[in-house]
Amino acid sequence: MDQNNRSRPIDLDVDSFRSDEPEYDRARMRRQSGGFVDLGNESQYGTGGHQASGANEIFADVQGDVPWWKSNFFISQPVLFGTWDGVFTSCLINIFGVIVFLRSGWMVGQAGLVNAVLIVIFTVFVALISVLSAVGICERCRIESGGVYFILAHTLGSRLGGALGMIYCFGQAVGCALNVFGFGESMADLIGTNDYSPWAARGFSIAAVLLLGTINVAGVKWVIKLQFALLLIILVAALDFFVGSFTATPDAEFKGWLSGTMANNTWADYQENYTWFKCFGVFFPTITGILAGINMSGDLKNPSNNIPNGSLAAIGTGTFLYLMFIITLAATVSRDALLKNFSITADISAVTVLLLAGLYVSSMSSCLGAMYGTPRVLQSIANERVIPGLEILGHGRGPNKVPIHSMIVVAVVTVTFIIIGDINKLAPIVTMPFLITYASIDYSYFALAQTFDLQHKREMRFQGQSQRDMHVYGATGSDLDLLFPERIRHKTVGDFTPSPTDSAIMNGRVANGDARRQEVSVHSKNKNWYSHLCNRWLSLIGVAIKLLLMVLVNWIYAIGCLSILWLLWLYIGAANPAVKPGRASEFRFFHWLKIAFLQAIGKRPLEYEQLVVTPMHSDIAVEQERLNDDNEDFASRRRYHQSTALQSHLVSV
Repeated sequence: MDQNNRSRPIDLDVDSFRSDEPEYDRARMRRQSGGFVDLGNESQYGTGGHQASGANEIFADVQGDVPWWKSNFFISQPVLFGTWDGVFTSCLINIFGVIVFLRSGWMVGQAGLVNAVLIVIFTVFVALISVLSAVGICERCRIESGGVYFILAHTLGSRLGGALGMIYCFGQAVGCALNVFGFGESMADLIGTNDYSPWAARGFSIAAVLLLGTINVAGVKWVIKLQFALLLIILVAALDFFVGSFTATPDAEFKGWLSGTMANNTWADYQENYTWFKCFGVFFPTITGILAGINMSGDLKNPSNNIPNGSLAAIGTGTFLYLMFIITLAATVSRDALLKNFSITADISAVTVLLLAGLYVSSMSSCLGAMYGTPRVLQSIANERVIPGLEILGHGRGPNKVPIHSMIVVAVVTVTFIIIGDINKLAPIVTMPFLITYASIDYSYFALAQTFDLQHKREMRFQGQSQRDMHVYGATGSDLDLLFPERIRHKTVGDFTPSPTDSAIMNGRVANGDARRQEVSVHSKNKNWYSHLCNRWLSLIGVAIKLLLMVLVNWIYAIGCLSILWLLWLYIGAANPAVKPGRASEFRFFHWLKIAFLQAIGKRPLEYEQLVVTPMHSDIAVEQERLNDDNEDFASRRRYHQSTALQSHLVSV
C-alpha cells in the first residue's frame, strides 16, 4: 500500500454524515421504541459526565465533554426514572397528604369508625378502578408524554381529550391550593398568628407555592431527589404517630387504647348538616394524586411497565396507612376532641416535631407533585394545538423541556384559590374535576376493549383474504397495498401506513417488510400479574359509580363542571374541527347499547355492509377514461404496475 495513502488524514463531514441517515428509519425506530429515545448508558452521565469515546468520537465536536459538576448540578441530558424512584415515590407522597393528618380524626368524629372505614375503602375502590383502567390502556396502547391527557386523547380523541385535560388541570391546581393551605394553616397555628389574622395562613401558603415553583424550574432531577427526602420524613412521622399512641399520657382528649373509647366512636354522629357523602367529598381529594405516576410518563424508562407496578404498590401502601390512622384515632381519642381539635395527631405523637415535620412535608410534597405533573399536561395540550391560543404554554426549557409558562398558569390558579382559604370549601371543588376525569378514564378503557373486539371480529372475517391476494397479485400485492390502503383497512385500522410519495419510499430506502408497521392499533391483554384485574365491565361500573357520586356529593358543582366541559368541547370543535380521532373512535356507545337491548329482548340486530358502487344512469352517457402515470394528478406517484405470470406451451403442428 502506498505510504502517502496511509498517512493521508480522512476528512469526515459530520453534517453530511448525519444527513445521510434515512429519515424513515429514524422515524420507524422512534415508533418501535414506544415514543422514547434511547439515551445510551446512563451511568456515563452520573460518573463524571459523558465522555465522547468510541462510536461517539465522531460527534465529539458537537457534544463536547460535560464535567461532573455540570452533569450533577445542572441538567444537561434528559433524565429517565423507573418504577420505584419515579412512579411509586411520586404517587405515595401525593396520596398521603395533609387531609390524613388534619381531617382523619374529624371524619371519625362525624361518621364514626365503621363509616370512616367504609369511606376509606370506597374512596380507594373508586380510585383503584381508574388506576386499573389506566393500566389496561397502558397495556393495549403505547404511552408517550402527556400523562392523563395523552391517555384520554389517544383513546377518545383530541377534542374530548383536550376538554377533559383542561378540567383535570383545573382540579389539580385547586388540589394544590388545598394541600398547601393545610401547610399555611398549620404554620400560622404554630406561630400563633392564625387567631389574629387569617391572612397569615394565606401568606405562608403563597410563599410555599413560590418555593415549590422554583424547585420545579430547577428540573425534574431535583424534584425526584427532593421527593425521596420528603417521603422518608412522611413515613417517619407516621411511625412517630403510631408509637405515640402507645406511649402518650392519657388526658381529657387522649384516652389510650384500653379506655373503651372505640365503643363510643363506632357509629355516626353527624353535625352541622354533614352527611356520609359530604364526608366522602372532604376525604376523597386525598387519593387524587394516584395519577401522578401517569403524568410523568414522558420521564420514565418504560412507562407501560413502570406505571402499573408503581401505582398499584403506592395505592396498597397508602390504604394501609389510611386505615391505621383512622383505627388509632377512633380507639384512643374522645369524640369531642376528634371534632374540634384538628391537630390531635400532633398531640398524640411521641416526638411532636417529627409529626409536624411530616405534616408540613405532606402538604409541600402533594403540592410539589401537582406543580410537577399539571404543567406537563398543559404543555402536551398546547403542543398538540388542540385549543387555539395556547401555543405559548407548549414551550419548554432544557433537555427535559420544563414548561415554564404552564407552571406560571398553574401557580396563578393555585394562588387564586388559596385566597378562598378553607379546606372544607376547597375539597368539594377538587372532588368534581377528578370524578369526571376518573369516569372518563374508565370509559376510555371500556371503549378501547370493545374496539379491540370489533377489530378482532373483522380480522376473523377477512383472515383468508391475504392468501387469496398472494395468488392473484403475486409480488405486486405490497405495491397495491401502498396505492390503495383500503385493501388492508380491516387489518390496520388506525395504523401508520406511509404514503407512496414518502421520500424514503421514493428513494428506495424501505425494505420489503418495513413499508407498513405490523403492529395493530389496539393490542390484546398481556400476561402480567395485574392483567386479569383490568376488566372492562368493572370499568363501566366505575363510570356509573362516579357519575352517581357527583350528584350525591354536590349536584350544583357537578352541573357546573359538566357545563364547563361541554363548553370546552364545543369550542374545540368549532375552533379546531380537524382534530384527530382516538383509537376507540370506532366504538359507539349508544349503538352498542341499542344492540345489547335488542339482544336482551330476544331480537337479532341486523348488521349492514356499506358498499360503494359506481352510479349508473340510463339517460346519461358515461365514458371510461384511463388515467395513466403521465397524468399530472399522478405525476408524483411511482410507476407501479400489476403483472401476472403466464405459462404457455409450444405446440408443433
